[in-house]
Amino acid sequence: MPRVSEEHLERRRQQVLDAAQRCFARKGLHGTTMQDVFAESGLSAGAVYRYFKSKDDIIAALTTEATVDLRDALTEAVYSEPLPAPGELVRTICETVVELSGADGPMRLVPQAWALALTDPNVADYVRTNIGGFRRLWHEYARRMCEYGWLPADADTDAVAKALMGVLPGFILQHLILGDTDPDDLARGIELLFPDYRPVPQPL
Repeated sequence: MPRVSEEHLERRRQQVLDAAQRCFARKGLHGTTMQDVFAESGLSAGAVYRYFKSKDDIIAALTTEATVDLRDALTEAVYSEPLPAPGELVRTICETVVELSGADGPMRLVPQAWALALTDPNVADYVRTNIGGFRRLWHEYARRMCEYGWLPADADTDAVAKALMGVLPGFILQHLILGDTDPDDLARGIELLFPDYRPVPQPL
């Protein structure tokens, strides 16, 4: 397929996603219909269905897009040298959440997708996969904390990963719904919870 055609198809696909995101931001996932997406995108039903078979497919694509930057930020932090302290890492990830949480920000779709996953098996599949990927990154962070001597060598890293995983959704909900929580709040809270935390100097 010629390159120009590939670029054209990708632009059209993104046109659909951008239109759907605006609709979801205004009316929510439940309230938005495919007819809304057709109208917002300015494309025919056939053109939209060429890229997405259903609203669930659009939700899956948008939720994945919304978390790509977040996952990239967490991945970079988890594998950084030196390893960032817990408060520092939490601040970095929460700053990324804030950047993606504007009026039409993609992060606003994520809690809606979580709620929909409770009743829609199709949505539940990709939400479960997405959450599992994040938890594996937290597990790797816990493992590296053991290597640095920040946790006991025999620490239950699965339990640590599950506990750390709860921090991110908690911040997202507080930031989006309560509106009174920022990255510094969460980082400071983590630091206060671990007053005896001391980074262990690593050999050069």
